[in-house]
Amino acid sequence: MCGIAGFIDPRITSKDRQKEQITSMLKSMEHRGPDYSGHWQNGSLVLGHNRLSIIDLSEASHQPFHYQDVSISFNGEVYNYLELKETLLNAGFSFSSSSDTEVICAAYKYWGEDCVQHFMGMWAFAIWDEKEQKLFCSRDRFGIKPFYFQNLGEQFYFASEYRALKLSPLHREEYNENHLLRYLQLGWLTYQDETFYSGISALPEAHNLIYQKGKIRLERYWDLSLKQNNISAAEAKEEFKSLFMDSVKLHMRADTPVGACLSGGLDSSAICSSIGQLYPQLDFKTFTIYYGGKDEVDERPWASMVHRDYPSLKAHDYYPKGDELLEQFENFFDHFEVPPAGSSPLSQYFVMKLAKSQGMKVLLDGQGADEYLAGYDHSFYRLAAGKLKKGQIGGFISELEAFQKLRPRSMGAHIATYAKSLVAAVSSEEQMYGLEYRKYHPFMGREVAQAPTLWQPEGGSRLNQFLYQLSMRSSLPSLLHNEDRNSMAFSIESRVPFLDHRLVEYSFSLPDELKLQQGWSKKVLREAMRGIMPPEIIDRKDKKGFVTPGESKWLRGGMKHLVDDLLARPLHFLDEAAVKKVVQEYQAGDNRHARLVWRLSMLRKWIA
Repeated sequence: MCGIAGFIDPRITSKDRQKEQITSMLKSMEHRGPDYSGHWQNGSLVLGHNRLSIIDLSEASHQPFHYQDVSISFNGEVYNYLELKETLLNAGFSFSSSSDTEVICAAYKYWGEDCVQHFMGMWAFAIWDEKEQKLFCSRDRFGIKPFYFQNLGEQFYFASEYRALKLSPLHREEYNENHLLRYLQLGWLTYQDETFYSGISALPEAHNLIYQKGKIRLERYWDLSLKQNNISAAEAKEEFKSLFMDSVKLHMRADTPVGACLSGGLDSSAICSSIGQLYPQLDFKTFTIYYGGKDEVDERPWASMVHRDYPSLKAHDYYPKGDELLEQFENFFDHFEVPPAGSSPLSQYFVMKLAKSQGMKVLLDGQGADEYLAGYDHSFYRLAAGKLKKGQIGGFISELEAFQKLRPRSMGAHIATYAKSLVAAVSSEEQMYGLEYRKYHPFMGREVAQAPTLWQPEGGSRLNQFLYQLSMRSSLPSLLHNEDRNSMAFSIESRVPFLDHRLVEYSFSLPDELKLQQGWSKKVLREAMRGIMPPEIIDRKDKKGFVTPGESKWLRGGMKHLVDDLLARPLHFLDEAAVKKVVQEYQAGDNRHARLVWRLSMLRKWIA
């Protein structure tokens, strides 16, 4: 995990000025790679790199890295680099290091732009091809690693974080108001190639970018298929287990200590339990955050069940108290770079802080499984809608009754579940997102504001269509931003084993009932982990998520000044009276719109 930056700018003709520019960009991101910083100048091209040493800790793997007539600045890990290296050795290539960086370069020489089809992992890189005089950039299939760029004719700048591009001569402090509204309405931190700034673009996930002769070419190299196959539960369980365990083993490859987040939920428990079984002699550290007192959010009793079954796992937990939350908030906010959509990322920040205090450089986390294995309750509406669309009235009623039995709620909540299922049965995903965008607090919208437009492959069940959007458009991209910024704030490489693309592709090919059945989410994961994960966790009915008391308490306590500032300095593109009404209701104790008040307050602070 590292920080990359670079530019092609024929307007900067002085080598000293080039060095000054790249040095300032790298300095702004030194937290991403404190082990080494270097740059390379070649005419109007400059590549820069901050290194966090994880694989091959020697100087031989410093970057920018040169291999024959190509040079690279690379952030991430290609986990199957050993297997690829064997293929490339057989093809006649030679290597001077034991890094995955050199393997990427050789793979590019062998397969050209198609090299990314052979990679398993997370990456954002820029390769300069001297022979072709082109810059070949790529981002991994899910956008785990960030890549931002600015382009104006013959000038092209790129970096891992906004802060580096804000130092470029192309930057203008102009906000993208359409995206500010998406953030307020939907909580999205990313949207296709758009960012919070009008002049900064994001390289979309699963895309290559080729910059040559002053022109940009964007190409999508991978996508998910929504086609589902008839697979038995027994077959799915074994294949999912095999793919998952293989992914965990690949993600354990490192020349530095590896640990894991452990919340006590299904996903992190599956990772930690698998490590406990695969590596019973390994002294492996896990990290848990909890809250006590009136705000008690404590998953340690669940996490302790994993430690009970696997004594080689060593528990480390921490309770961030009020004063420390306030002390760390400014640092958290600075590293986050955009306004956080909720308070839970601050808890994740403290997980990373705890891991850093224990000497961790690599941490495994459970992001991704909720999105493609139907872990969220609103996935159920689409499952029920799919049965209704197929005329399976009995199945529709059976699923609704099972869902309600597992999740006792008020009559109003049950009626809402029926209503949402009916709406989903007659609406596309794009229409559903449009309804959500326009429904909440329409005073924030403008006539020019655009509801999201969604790309989606053909076919697939109603549930699979929804899971695709969660995985590729709405939920997961924002969670991956949280993951990257919080881990990098402490120079930690965060890895996400559930986002091995082979595992995700296989899960999308499974019938709906192997993901969500009779109210039980993540059905195939639960069954695959029997005999590995504690049965109490496998059969958990509740889902806590990364819950924090931030919206309900912190903004009324030590962070109250952020709400006061929102009222004192209204956001010019919103209806001031309507915002004031929502905030005053919140101040009077009404929590209905607490999440909205959080976002408004964070946006006010961010715009400053």
